[in-house]
Amino acid sequence: MNQPISIFWFRRDLRLRDNRGLYEALASGNPVLPIFIFDTEILKELPKDDARVTFIFNQLRGIQAEIQKSSGGDLQVYYGEPLQIFSELLGAHSIISVYTNDDYEPYALKRDDSIKNVLNEKGIPFYAFKDQVIFEKNEIVKEDGTPYVVYTPYMKKWKATFRQRPPIHQYDSFSLLKDRILTFKEPQQVTLAQMGFEPSVIQVPPYFLASERIENYEATRDFPAHDGTSRLGPHLRFGTVSVRQILQQALKAENETFWNELIWREFFQQILWHFPHTVYASFKSPYDRIKWRNDEDEFENWKSGKTGFALVDAGMRELNTTGYMHNRVRMLTASFLCKHLLIDWRLGEAYFAEKLLDYELASNVGNWQWASGSGVDAAPYFRIFNPQTQILKFDKELKYIRKWVPEFGTPTYPEPLVDHKLARERCLSTYKAALT
Repeated sequence: MNQPISIFWFRRDLRLRDNRGLYEALASGNPVLPIFIFDTEILKELPKDDARVTFIFNQLRGIQAEIQKSSGGDLQVYYGEPLQIFSELLGAHSIISVYTNDDYEPYALKRDDSIKNVLNEKGIPFYAFKDQVIFEKNEIVKEDGTPYVVYTPYMKKWKATFRQRPPIHQYDSFSLLKDRILTFKEPQQVTLAQMGFEPSVIQVPPYFLASERIENYEATRDFPAHDGTSRLGPHLRFGTVSVRQILQQALKAENETFWNELIWREFFQQILWHFPHTVYASFKSPYDRIKWRNDEDEFENWKSGKTGFALVDAGMRELNTTGYMHNRVRMLTASFLCKHLLIDWRLGEAYFAEKLLDYELASNVGNWQWASGSGVDAAPYFRIFNPQTQILKFDKELKYIRKWVPEFGTPTYPEPLVDHKLARERCLSTYKAALT
């Protein structure tokens, strides 16, 4: 095929509607080859029944069906190293430009730079657009140009900047599909089995955000027995819905709390972009002096939900069974691991990364560092949640605990791994020794 073409590379934007990079590729007027690459560098560490891989695979099949119906074209799906895939594409097609949407994670930035270098050598431009956030990189910074490291002033500047700009613009990418997508007699496809994966029994719930859920958000979001959170995480993570669409719903409902949660996500995104070292090191460097106990048996008990602290155990069992954990319980389980058991936050972050359907590096690292006290705008190290008090506040009727820990209150339920008071004193003395 010798006709000049543009490539659109799907990554964290698995949708055809209101997709900025796809819109720009189609609006260029060139025939567009849409591709997705199952990246071996990312997949190699994942369990073979990873629910997120199944979710991505099924989402791609839906995109393929929509493209075929609307344009007669197709989505090409590859499996391998992105640089190698692009080398093969350059040999097979007359590529004049590559379009995609920005990804701000350290690995993604390194990957994109390597591909840009290869394209630049051939005079092929690489266009990347803002799509997964409202504001990115240096768009929300202090007056002196430095990044915010405290949420509240960042949030205020975010809102002030947003109000000064025109209304949210959505990109009508779907209507441009017709006659712009390349067709293939034998489209490039891969299966889960070819990649060494199998379908997961855990399913990501379809995107659905009713206006009443946003309106009642602050009244219901703290109680894990009540289905009162948005469940938007996986859809924001993989871009199956546009963040611009979600924000418009939040503004229409006039719910400030829900809006603030979307801004928290962007706060952590810009922290990761400005401070990529926080993936593996504490934002507050003195916290890297903490002498973690890292007891392997206690870590296994935490992972399997057998700590003897019912709300912690309920959260971990919910995570292991469904790939989801209520946000209030995430705070408790993370704090418990770091402060009651004195296990390094990086170990907990890695376990959540393996299990969470909505795993997003920036938010996961940011929230784990918040829980351990080592991150930006973090909880002070002496703030140590009492697991029993948390039950009285957020699961007083034990509905959530009974669902996930049915043996609670019986002789078969394990004794607590630690005494809360002693664990608190041990934590305080350990942290003080490291920080003074």
